[in-house]
Amino acid sequence: MSEEVFVLRVFNNEIDAGIAKELLQDGGIRSFVLKDDAGGMEPHLQLTGGVRLVVNRADAEQAHQILER
Repeated sequence: MSEEVFVLRVFNNEIDAGIAKELLQDGGIRSFVLKDDAGGMEPHLQLTGGVRLVVNRADAEQAHQILER
């Protein structure tokens, strides 16, 4: 099993990324939300840097299919 991560999608905010993360979790896929917004103190940075939804590369195709439903 590959431990390499893959950025599945980039969102404009943490809320949308969290919804997608929950959909993947319901589908049995482990994912993580990565963001750089100064620990939540600068949420506007999410607009410029984006909020990344990351999965294991081996799960990327299945995860993409789940989010496309």
